[in-house]
Amino acid sequence: MDIFSRLDEDGIRWITLQFMDIKGYIKEVTVKRSKIDEDSFARGVPKLDGSSIEGFTSIEESDLTLKPVINTYVKIPWRSGLARFISEVVEKDGKPYEKDGRIILRRALTAYDAEGFTPYIGIEMEFFVFNRVEIDMTTPYTGMSYRIYSDESPHNTTGYPRMYKKGYYPATPLDTLFNYRMKISDLLAEYFNCEVDAHHHEVATSGQVELDIRYSTPLSTADNVLNVKYVARNIADEMGYVVTFMPKPLYGDNGSGMHTHISIWRENINLFYDPDDEYAELSQLGRYFIGGLIEHGRSLAALVAPTVNSYKRLIPGYEAPVYLVWSKANRSAAIRVPMYLKRDYNKRIEFRPPDPSANPYIALAAILLAGLDGIKKKIDPGDPIDRNIYEMSIDELRRYNIKMLPRDLYEALNELKSDDTYLKPYFSSEFLDTYYDIKLKEYKSISEYPTTPELYYYFSL
Repeated sequence: MDIFSRLDEDGIRWITLQFMDIKGYIKEVTVKRSKIDEDSFARGVPKLDGSSIEGFTSIEESDLTLKPVINTYVKIPWRSGLARFISEVVEKDGKPYEKDGRIILRRALTAYDAEGFTPYIGIEMEFFVFNRVEIDMTTPYTGMSYRIYSDESPHNTTGYPRMYKKGYYPATPLDTLFNYRMKISDLLAEYFNCEVDAHHHEVATSGQVELDIRYSTPLSTADNVLNVKYVARNIADEMGYVVTFMPKPLYGDNGSGMHTHISIWRENINLFYDPDDEYAELSQLGRYFIGGLIEHGRSLAALVAPTVNSYKRLIPGYEAPVYLVWSKANRSAAIRVPMYLKRDYNKRIEFRPPDPSANPYIALAAILLAGLDGIKKKIDPGDPIDRNIYEMSIDELRRYNIKMLPRDLYEALNELKSDDTYLKPYFSSEFLDTYYDIKLKEYKSISEYPTTPELYYYFSL
């Protein structure tokens, strides 16, 4: 059945075209079904003012088009007569727009095609579901504030008592978000071709959840991150919740990550698997991939942990991956080789620094290019560290030459500025300059605001 027959059969009257901007915000426009024809899929729909998207185009060269990706078609289950396509941004002459993250990821994958490699990626999506959030940014001269309301909060006395950092794996009815997770998991599988292999409550007490997204090709996985965000927010709105994918909304509790699981295949062979490796059944190629992640880990941070808030998650003591080392089954390392089952198709690398505030297309492209650089240059990742790295002294960290992730977004951006060759030409220089500029502007803007803890600690000096 062709796409137009499908639209007719599903009774589609309106079509939403979605894409992600540079920062990772989902953008969309909805057009009448009659405005979509064969030319729309070949050349795009002329409905995008690029000057109104931060970092895209100037006002005098602002006309862009949105080209629907046919295999991302979805009949939206919560609104009659509405369909959705993920789209790629295209210039007037039909040239793919080099600042569109999905196009950057497609270009990065050509480097893998050239080597005969097929990467697969799975994602652990962590996020928070609250009952209500109040944010006051309208009175900067008299003070700003926010307040988070959650039925699962440790200070909430209306339900079962809970403690900070004790939210992992509770059974119902203590797990008040079970029905919510079931609903979005079923909708993702039935309508969005996005399989959730498992879901559960996470460690943070006030409404932190995790969805484990089944591995797929990098493009499909990045599309599924968009799908999860879209469905999670819409169903939360329907059920009276609000959702945030910011990595650290709560002080004193765990933050949300987007742990990324990677394997590389050639035909039906997992190139990361070596049954003769006594340590982790990991091949030399897999070690080189890890070497690339460690070598470029500090600059990668700007792309996979891309917000000021990201670095409030990346601190020791909250299962956060602060140290650029690798290990098997060790969650204090930035790169982990899971050891649940000893089978060739299970062998993979888990890269733990990413968080769900990242643009998934940009993040996955950067991770894959860093790993490929490690393979091509045969970068030695060093010996694995099997200790709890959080408990190592500064002298021990120095002795093992263990690097840390940047302490804040500003430091990460400067690392990216000095280490971006491995990303080129798949990331254009124009994109990287734009990314640096808009993220530096974001960092400076947020840093100007006095915060409540600053007043608490410094007011009486």
